[in-house]
Amino acid sequence: MRTTVFAEIAMNESAKDFTPLVPASEIQPELTLRSILLGALLGIVFGAASTYLALKVGLTVSASVPIAVLAIAVLRPRNGKRAILEHNIAQTTGSAGESVAAAVVFTVPALVFLGYPMGIGQTTMIALAGGVLGVLMMVPLRRYLIVKEHGTLRYPEGKACAEILRIGELGGTSANKVFLGMGIGAGFKALQAVFGGVIATVGMKLSALFGNKLAYFEKSYLGCDFDPALLGVGYIIGYRTSLIMVAGSLMTSLIVIPLIYTFGQGNPNLFGFGTTPIAEMGWNEIYKAYARHIGAGAVATGGLFSLFRALPAIGSALRSSVQSLRGRGTGDAVVERTNRDTPTPILLFGAMGLVALIWLTPMFDVPLIGAALILVFGFLFSVVSSRVTGEVGSTSNPLSGMTIAVLMGTCGLFLAVGWGDPIHKKLALTIGAIVCIAVSQAGTCSQDLKTGFLVGATPIRQQGTLVIGVLTSVLAVGFTAYGLNLASTRDVKLDQPFAVVASQLAGRESVALRADSRVANAPSETTAQGDYVLVRLSQSELPAGAALEPGNYLVDAATNQVLWRRYDGIGGDRLPAPQASLMATMIDGILDQKLPWDLILIGAAIAVFMELLGIGSLTFAVGLYLKVQYTMPVFLGGLVRKIADRRYRRAPDAEDEPEGTLFSSGLIAGASILGIVAALQAFAPGFDADFGILPSIAFLAELPFGAKSDEPVAHAFCAFALVALGWFLFRSAAPRDSGAR
Repeated sequence: MRTTVFAEIAMNESAKDFTPLVPASEIQPELTLRSILLGALLGIVFGAASTYLALKVGLTVSASVPIAVLAIAVLRPRNGKRAILEHNIAQTTGSAGESVAAAVVFTVPALVFLGYPMGIGQTTMIALAGGVLGVLMMVPLRRYLIVKEHGTLRYPEGKACAEILRIGELGGTSANKVFLGMGIGAGFKALQAVFGGVIATVGMKLSALFGNKLAYFEKSYLGCDFDPALLGVGYIIGYRTSLIMVAGSLMTSLIVIPLIYTFGQGNPNLFGFGTTPIAEMGWNEIYKAYARHIGAGAVATGGLFSLFRALPAIGSALRSSVQSLRGRGTGDAVVERTNRDTPTPILLFGAMGLVALIWLTPMFDVPLIGAALILVFGFLFSVVSSRVTGEVGSTSNPLSGMTIAVLMGTCGLFLAVGWGDPIHKKLALTIGAIVCIAVSQAGTCSQDLKTGFLVGATPIRQQGTLVIGVLTSVLAVGFTAYGLNLASTRDVKLDQPFAVVASQLAGRESVALRADSRVANAPSETTAQGDYVLVRLSQSELPAGAALEPGNYLVDAATNQVLWRRYDGIGGDRLPAPQASLMATMIDGILDQKLPWDLILIGAAIAVFMELLGIGSLTFAVGLYLKVQYTMPVFLGGLVRKIADRRYRRAPDAEDEPEGTLFSSGLIAGASILGIVAALQAFAPGFDADFGILPSIAFLAELPFGAKSDEPVAHAFCAFALVALGWFLFRSAAPRDSGAR
């Protein structure tokens, strides 16, 4: 969000002349228990919501503004004192949750795709290490990036929060729309996922309209998920971005998949990663075997393009950082309250100690060379992230591109020394995940410190709350990711067991077999940890003619017999985790040297083509990777944004539009939290895994328009519910003085 008069004045002032909202000489309540507790609570809520959202569509949105608004609503001034600094502490503490969640979900779930279990402890420790490391590496640069470069670096989200806090102190902002959005989002999500009153996806093949005389219509599909959170995301990112994203998905659904089928149906042999001839494949099978690899190539190329565009800022950031570290220490006897930082030696020794802890802690399983790579890549890209965020904002920060670069560099080094075993893949991912989280947190940290600079916060107190925010949110992120995955994980017994050689189990981890009475051929009782070994098998490692797909399998540790097929929740239809899947594909492909290069290069060429058209390829590539039913509701939210901007005479996709943005933030939070709660129903006896509902509660599911119906009336009712959601979103976007509300 770009700010108004306050920000414009601030931008035109030099750091020397600038006076914050709370001058250095003024002492007001700041680091209070209530501000920390509220910030931690909001960090947990928005961190969990962001985890759900990132697993579903690979996207997150900034939570800083809604957290600031909620802090203003809850923390009232006391004893004649101002509360703006408390509001800032709450916002700083809470914003860590969304930042950590995004980076964790973009990387750590790749463990599942690499054939390793994703545990709470490991996920939490990786998140904790990366989050704290990002804070420790950014804070020494505050005086240069935030203070000295004031008036040069914009830090748009940081300025937006400062403006919200300023207006809030004057009584000009309200949290009503956030709470309303949360209520409506939770209500609509409960209607679908708890009570079974709406089908999960409205969609159809084009053959339903035009017949199946042409293969094109049979393999073309249009759909839209019923998810209020995705409509909120679309409104916030705007019409143009959502249009580019859905265009990528439409290319996959209406061009790529039909094209593969048209030219492949005459080939009776297996091709590429397919387990059956293309002529026998459905739309979803073609997507899994071929189209998603094209999307992965496009996403990787788009991430690299975003990194290349940031190269000038990267060089500037490195030069500026060296200069700032050389010039630290002013020799002043008295340091003003608004300029008190955590001493640099503590930060540097803390970072070094944290990296040493990563090396020495068995849970990380990172050797000295891995710890050194974390330190080098972590510092390099944290500096880059902090400055690039100041120039273009958090939304345009090339986090995916920097993570891809780290993984490529790490895997390249591993390949050079002959490291290509499964344990080395896990090591590469651990390094990439910690660095990615550090980079994400460094960018968020710099935005928060900019907000603090503008409102007059005490830096050392704000820096301490940044660490507190990381500590409180990592558990929420870890438990949410683990719980969502476990709730949908299924173990299915193989009809014909087969043996694997002992070398295939090297470096793999043991797991427990999960009892599940709801699925055919599932185990009847949970086994002890260690009875089975989780291993990922490629197509070449499976028995010929067995009609088995590459994926995760459970091996009897005593006999080396593969007895069970494990279907994890992450990577399934409900939680595709696109970014994590891409990271696993890159690691697998580089270290195994078995990337499906034909398909990946097609995706790369598509990304290059979009760049030549002047369109940001990364957004289009994410859509190309995702199924159309996930991006269509995002587009619908963006379409509502376009209609609202035209109706209320606003600049298209303006960043300073507060009304609909606040409602959308609440919509995302409410629907996402309800989505997490609904997913936990999977642990209850009688859960229907096919429809994602618990029949004993979903009393609407059997009705003609309910979740279990495939009648036209059910699809019509789902479309009507989406229109109703869009109407609520449109009405919420009305200015406060508009009669449209």
